[in-house]
Amino acid sequence: MTLEDLNQRLRDFAAARAWEPFHTPKNLVMALSGEVGELTSLFQWLTPEESAKWRSDSELAHNVVDEIADVTLYLLQLANSLGVDLIEAANAKIDRNEHRFPAPD
Repeated sequence: MTLEDLNQRLRDFAAARAWEPFHTPKNLVMALSGEVGELTSLFQWLTPEESAKWRSDSELAHNVVDEIADVTLYLLQLANSLGVDLIEAANAKIDRNEHRFPAPD
């Protein structure tokens, strides 16, 4: 499945439920922020060692994957709403970062 396929599946899902009017940039940013907060809360009180072993706890692993999926889906919806090509934007950002932070020789 490509990113565009996933985008279309997400658009179809929202359309089938008539949710498009609620998917404004403001609402999507707020939802995205909430989901990032939920992902953050899963790691908040873990030690660095515990956080590195997140997959060893099946409940935590399930919740982490779920929250990453939520963040991804809201980010896709936001980018779609704003007309931003995520692949293009990400590549452009990496290009800028390569100039800002050159690799050591």
